[in-house]
Amino acid sequence: MHYLPPKMVCETKIVAEDHESISGSKKETVIVSSSQMWPSLMGSSSISPASLPAAVNEEDRERVCIRTFHPSEQDVVRRIFYEGIMERIPNTAFRGLKDQPFTQLVYGTMTVICFVVTKSFLLTCCLPIFLMGVRYYFSRKVILSYLECALNTDMSDIEQYYMKSPGSCFWVAVLNGNVVGIVAARGSEEDNSVELRRMSVDSKYRGKGIAKALGRKVVEFAMLNNYSSVVLGTTAVKVAAHKLYESLGFKHVGVVEHYRLPGMTHSILERMFFQLRFHRYRLQLREE
Repeated sequence: MHYLPPKMVCETKIVAEDHESISGSKKETVIVSSSQMWPSLMGSSSISPASLPAAVNEEDRERVCIRTFHPSEQDVVRRIFYEGIMERIPNTAFRGLKDQPFTQLVYGTMTVICFVVTKSFLLTCCLPIFLMGVRYYFSRKVILSYLECALNTDMSDIEQYYMKSPGSCFWVAVLNGNVVGIVAARGSEEDNSVELRRMSVDSKYRGKGIAKALGRKVVEFAMLNNYSSVVLGTTAVKVAAHKLYESLGFKHVGVVEHYRLPGMTHSILERMFFQLRFHRYRLQLREE
């Protein structure tokens, strides 16, 4: 099985916040079968009524489906990916601070020093606002660099990177004829795993179970092609994203503090105002 060289694909670890079968050799007995986990998905690429929240109306239940990517959808797929990643700018700058106690201590110390030195309540009150503004600036700078990298590598030609590469695939979620979500899978022969990548749902269509259905499609793909596990890495800050992975059966297997994205300069200012935590998840499907 042939795969694209890793350097050709920009790192995908900033995953957003809901078939075609490739032949493979038979392995040992499956630990969890597709029919056991999601019987409603087997034999159909549509999301069944049972897999959607009760709040979704009948029209949505009938029209939401997951299918493979078509080249004509390149632009809308890139838009959904771009908008999903852009949401990470304020999330990383502001929400991410709650998981950085040392940074909070540094900012607090700076505020106290400002008051001691200047004796000015106005300047002291303005300092936290200034610090948050600088955090936003560096968050935007780094994430835009990451986006440029991604949009000029695998997301520049999805057909070539995913649909024509053995062990890989790209799917879209379609609602009422519109592409509203995306997800990709990329197999690794080295450890017989599939990486879940590029998952994102248009913000106007969230809360309909689409992200979970997209994740299930990748797991189903891995099962059908005899992969032993599905892995993913994410820098997502929102709790909802992590709950989604856990609801799909993924286990949290580690975290990397101060994770470095492509495009980071690693300057002192950047390290002070932009920090990421990289979470690793794994879903074990079969014993090797």
